[in-house]
Amino acid sequence: MPAPDLRVLAVASEVFPLIKTGGLADAAGALPLALAREGIGVRTMLPGYPAVLRALSATTVVRTLPALFGGAARVLAAEAHGLDLLVLDAPHLFDRPGGPYQAPAGRDWPDNAQRFAALGRAAAEIAVAEGFDAVHAHDWQAGLAPAYLRFASRRVPSLFTIHNLAFQGQYPASVFPSLGLPQAAMATEGLEYYGGVGFLKAGLWFADALNTVSAAYAEEILTPEGGMGLDGLLRGRAGVLHGILNGIDTESWDPARDIALASRFDAADPAPRAANAAALRARMGLAATPEAPLFAFIGRLAWQKGADLLLEALPALLEGGAQLFILGSGDGALEAACSAAAGAHPGRVAAYIGFDEGLARLAYGGAEGVILPSRFEPCGLAQLAALRYGAPPIVARTGGLGDTVIDAAPMSLAAGVATGLQFAPGSAASLSAALRRALRLHREPGTWARLRANGMRTDVSWGPSAQRYAAVLRGIAGLG
Repeated sequence: MPAPDLRVLAVASEVFPLIKTGGLADAAGALPLALAREGIGVRTMLPGYPAVLRALSATTVVRTLPALFGGAARVLAAEAHGLDLLVLDAPHLFDRPGGPYQAPAGRDWPDNAQRFAALGRAAAEIAVAEGFDAVHAHDWQAGLAPAYLRFASRRVPSLFTIHNLAFQGQYPASVFPSLGLPQAAMATEGLEYYGGVGFLKAGLWFADALNTVSAAYAEEILTPEGGMGLDGLLRGRAGVLHGILNGIDTESWDPARDIALASRFDAADPAPRAANAAALRARMGLAATPEAPLFAFIGRLAWQKGADLLLEALPALLEGGAQLFILGSGDGALEAACSAAAGAHPGRVAAYIGFDEGLARLAYGGAEGVILPSRFEPCGLAQLAALRYGAPPIVARTGGLGDTVIDAAPMSLAAGVATGLQFAPGSAASLSAALRRALRLHREPGTWARLRANGMRTDVSWGPSAQRYAAVLRGIAGLG
C-alpha cells in the first residue's frame, strides 16, 4: 500500500471493536481502514475507558497533559485491530464503571461536558503539535475539537460528521468558563445555543466541512421537521454539507465466513440459510415450522426506531402466518411491551431484551426479512447487514434506509433490481400494509429469491464512500 499523502486525526467517543454502543463505533472503526486504501493515513483518538485500555497490549506515551479538566492525563499511542490509535488516558474522567456516557444506574455522568470537552481539546492540541493535515470529528462528543482548532496557534482544517442530529450534547452556560475557549466562542455564531453550550452546534459552526451519513438525511436536516432546531444553521452551511453513506466491513460481515452462523452460505448458494433459521427458532423457543416465514427486528427499542409501530403492526404478520424475533434494548416500556408480546404469542413471537452480537448475526443469516420501521434514520447499518446476509429489508422511506433499499414496486421487479420493500414512515398502518405486501411476495418463491440475490450482490462496503470522504478531506486540506 502506498505511503499516505494526507495525515488525518479522527476523533470519536467509541470505536469498534474496542468500545461500542451504536453505529458511530462501527463507522469510526471501519472508515480508517477504507481510507488507507485511498492513500489517507488516519490515527484515531478515543477516550481511555477501562475496556479500551485493557484491549491494548503495548502503549507509548506521546504527550502529557498535566492539567486537563481537573487532573493529569496522557496521550498513549497504540495499535489494535489494524487501527492506529491515540488513547486519552485521563483516569479522573474515564476510569469508572458503566458505559461511555452513563453510570451503571443508567443516568448520564454529571461531568460529561468536561469529559468530552477534554477529548476535543486533547485532539486539537495533538493535531497542532504533531502536524496533522486535517481532523475528522465524529458527532457531538467530538464537537468541540473544531472549536478548539479554530482558536489554535496553527490552522488545521476539520470535517465534522453528524451521525444523529437528535443527540446534541447540550449543557448549561455555567460550563463555558471551564472549557478554556475565548469568550468570542460563546456567541450565536459559535457554540452558544439557546443560552447554553451546544457541543454539536460547535462542530456545525466551526468545522470547515460537514457531512452526514446519507444523502437523504443531508436533505432532511435542512428542514424544520428534520433539523432538530438546527435547520437554519445547516441551511446557512449547506454549501459545505455532504451526504456520504455509511458502509459496513464486508470482511467481518461475510456470511461465507461468519463463525456466529450455524451454517455459512453465499449468494451462489443461499440454501444453508434454512439451518440458521432452525437454529434461531430452537434457541429462542419459536415453533419449528420452516413453512412460516421468520422476520426479525434488530435494534434499539426506541421511538426513533419505530419499535412501538412494529408492535402495533404485529397482527399483520401473525395473520399472515409469520413469526417474529425481536432483539434489542432501550426504553423500559417498550422492553416490557416486547416481552409481553412474546408471552402472548408463544412459539410465534420471541424477544431477547439486551444485545448479543452472535445472536444478531444468526438472525441476519436466518430471517426471511429484517423490519426497520424508523421514524427517522440518518443511515442505518441493520439494512446493510440484512442485504449482505440475504434477508430482504422492509424499511421506512427515510434517510439512509430509503437511499440503500430498492423497493419491490412493479417496475423495479420487472427490471430485476428490487432488493427489499419501502413504506411511508411513522405509521403503523403503512407498516402493516408493507408487511402484508412482503408476505404476498414471499409466497412467490422466485420473486423473493431475486430480492435476496439482488441484495447480496449490492455493494454495501466502505469502498465508494471512502472515495468521497477522501475527496472531502483532501479538499479542506487544500489538496483537492
